[in-house]
Amino acid sequence: MPTPGYVFKDGGPIPDSDLKDPPNPSNQQTGATSAMEQVDEQPMSRTRTNASNVSSNSNSVTSIMNTPTSSASGSNVPSDSHALASADDHEIKGAVQTNHEEGEVRDMGWNEHPHDVPKNLVGGLPNEELWTLVRRFNKQMYHVKATNQQMIGGLDCYIVDEDEFSPDKLRSNIERLYMTVVIGMMGFGKHIARLRSWREPRRTGAFAAAYFIAWVFNFLMPLLFTTMIVLIVYPPARTIMFPPVPLALVSSKTGGVQTPQAGVLGSHDSATGAPEKHKGEAVEQEAHNFVSGIGSIALSSAAGKHEQADPESDPLNSSVPDPTAIATDAAAAKQSAQGKQPEPHHDKTKQPMEQAMWLKMRPIMHVIGDIADGWERFGNALSPTPPFPRDTPRLKLAVVLVPAVAVSLLVTSAMFMKGVTAGIGFGFFSDPLIWRGLDFLNKKVPDWQKYLEIRNTLLAGIPTNAQLTITLLRIGEANKAPIPPPPRSDQPPPSKPASLNGDDLAIDASNEEIHDAIHKDPADKAAEEEETASQAEKKKHRHGEHILGFFKGTTKTGVNTKFGVDKVRAQIGSETAKNQLGVLPKGDDPEVSGPVDFKGRYKGSKGWIYISTNVPIPTVSFSNKSSDGTGLEPENASAKFSVPIQDIRELKKVGGLGWKAKIVVGWATGKTVADGLEIVDKKGDTYKVTAVRLREELFNRLVAMGGQKWESW
Repeated sequence: MPTPGYVFKDGGPIPDSDLKDPPNPSNQQTGATSAMEQVDEQPMSRTRTNASNVSSNSNSVTSIMNTPTSSASGSNVPSDSHALASADDHEIKGAVQTNHEEGEVRDMGWNEHPHDVPKNLVGGLPNEELWTLVRRFNKQMYHVKATNQQMIGGLDCYIVDEDEFSPDKLRSNIERLYMTVVIGMMGFGKHIARLRSWREPRRTGAFAAAYFIAWVFNFLMPLLFTTMIVLIVYPPARTIMFPPVPLALVSSKTGGVQTPQAGVLGSHDSATGAPEKHKGEAVEQEAHNFVSGIGSIALSSAAGKHEQADPESDPLNSSVPDPTAIATDAAAAKQSAQGKQPEPHHDKTKQPMEQAMWLKMRPIMHVIGDIADGWERFGNALSPTPPFPRDTPRLKLAVVLVPAVAVSLLVTSAMFMKGVTAGIGFGFFSDPLIWRGLDFLNKKVPDWQKYLEIRNTLLAGIPTNAQLTITLLRIGEANKAPIPPPPRSDQPPPSKPASLNGDDLAIDASNEEIHDAIHKDPADKAAEEEETASQAEKKKHRHGEHILGFFKGTTKTGVNTKFGVDKVRAQIGSETAKNQLGVLPKGDDPEVSGPVDFKGRYKGSKGWIYISTNVPIPTVSFSNKSSDGTGLEPENASAKFSVPIQDIRELKKVGGLGWKAKIVVGWATGKTVADGLEIVDKKGDTYKVTAVRLREELFNRLVAMGGQKWESW
C-alpha cells in the first residue's frame, strides 16, 4: 500500500491501443498541453490571489486554463475558481501545495487512516472540514456540462435554470436547507433564549443597557446597523457578543443547560448532539432523517395511518409490517377496501393532479436550492476559506450598510412610514406603467433579471460550498496531488461525549451540571439497553417478522438468480445485462483506491479506468489490464477507449440499478450497489463505465482536472 506522499509515475498513454480511431494530436493547438502541465511550465504566468487582481489578471490565466478546443471569446476567459487554484502565491499552504515534483502524481493518503493523512491538506482548512465539504459535494453534484459562456459572477459550477428534476435532487436540496438555514436559525433562536434568560447577567445587561439608551435617544436603527457592520468587519466581535456553545446543550425554552436529545453530547454542531465519527456527519444524518420524517408523515397521511376509526388494540395490526415503511400503494388499497374508491380508469382527477404536482416540483426545488445557496454565500463572505480573498467580501457587505446608517440618522419614523405608504400606492395604481417598463427592459436587456440577482451583484465572486469544494479539488490537481476522499467506515460512531471544557463555556452552569448533561445517566443507560433487548425479543416472536424474513430470503434468492441470468445474457450480447455485471461487489473484493486507477467495467468487461497526466495530452482511458500495483503504466495493456481530459464536455453519474431495484436489492442483500459514470466528449460520443466502487472519487478528479467551466444540471 503506497504511503502518503508516494509518487505515481503514470508516465504515458495506455500502450497497444486497439482503438479504431485514437485521439489525433493534430486536432490540438500547437504546443497545447493540459492546463495543469502548463501551470508547471509557466509559473510566471499564474495569477495572484489578492481580491484586487484576481479579475484584472484573468487574461494572464487564459493561456493556462484555456481548453485547446475552445474558440468562442467567452471560453477564453477562465473562471475565478481556475485562477485561484492555479495561483502559486497562496498565503497559507497545505501538504498538497508543497513539495511538488514536476509531472508526477502524489498519493496523499487515499487508503490511509485519517490520522496518517498529512494534516491540513489545503492551507487554512482542517482536513475534517475539507472532507465535510467533499462529502456534501458528492451528494449535490449529479450531472455537469461544459459551457463556453462567460461567468457573470466569475465562478462556474452553478445550477442552471433548466436543471433536471428528480426526487433525489429534491431530497438533496432539502437536506442542504436543513444543514444551513434550519441549523443556523436554530442557533440564532438559542442565542436569543440565552440572552432573555439572564443566566449570563453581564452579557444580557450590556445588551439591555445599549438597547434602552438607544431607545431614549431614538438611536435604535443606527445602533442596529452599526452593530451589524462591526460583526461583519471584525470577526472576533462575533465570539465576544455571541459566545459559542454546543447547539444541543442549550434549552430553547429556558436558555440554560439541557441534556441533548441523543442522551449524550457527541457533536457540537447538531441539534440532537448525536455522536459522530467525523466532523459534520451527525448533522448530515439529522438532515437525512429530517427528509425521511417528512416523507413518512406524507405517506402515513396518504395511507390513513392511525386513523381515528382504528381500534385501540388489534393483535393482527401489530403483527404485520408497517405499510409506510415499504413503499406500496396503500392509499388506493385502503380507499378500495372502504368502498370509497372507483376503478382507477374512472378517476379523471388522478392524472391531472399528479401531472400538476410534478410540474411544480422543479421550481420548488430551485427555490429551496437558491435559499441554501444564498445562505452558503453569506457564510463564505463572513468567514472566507482560503484561497478566496479574506477581507474584500466582508468590506463589500459592510459598505452596503454604511448608507443605511446615514439614512437611519436622517430619516424620522414619520418620514419612513410616508415613504412606505407612497410605495404601496405606486405599486397598486401604476400597473400599466410598470408593465411598459418591464417590456422595455426585456427588449433592451433580455437577461436583466440575472444581473440584478444578489449572487451576481453584492455576492459576486463569493462561492457556494459546491464552488468552494471544486476550487479546493482543483488546487490538488494543479499541484499533481489529488485530494484524498473522505474516510469510509461501516462501524457506528462511538457512544461517548465529545471533548468539552466546561470552564470555557460562556454559560451559567457548573462543571457538575455540564457533566451530568453531556453524559448518559447510568440508570437511563441500563433502562435503554433493557428496552432494546425487550424490543429485539418481541421482534423475534412476531409472526409478521417471520413472514417478512421469509420474503426477504426469497427475494435475496431471486436477486442472485437474476444476476446469474444476467451473466448468461451478457455473454450472448445483451447491453443491459452487460451494464449490470459487477454492480454487487463481493464482500472480499478490495476497493481500488486510485488516484491513478479505478476498478470498474466497460461494456461488461472487467478492467481499470486510468487517468494519465504526465503526457502531452492528459487522458482518461479504460483497459482490461491492471497496473503493477504502484500506479505505473500497465504492461501490454489494451485501451478500449481513451478521451483527452480537455475534450470532456459532459459527466453524468448513473446508477448501477434503477431506484426501485436498488431498494429491493439493498433490502434483500444489505450490499451497496456500485454505480457508474457517463463521459461525453466533444464529438458527442458517450463512454459509460459501470460497477465503479469509487465513482465519486473518479468524478471529482475528472471534474477538477481540466480547464472546463461547468454547469450543474
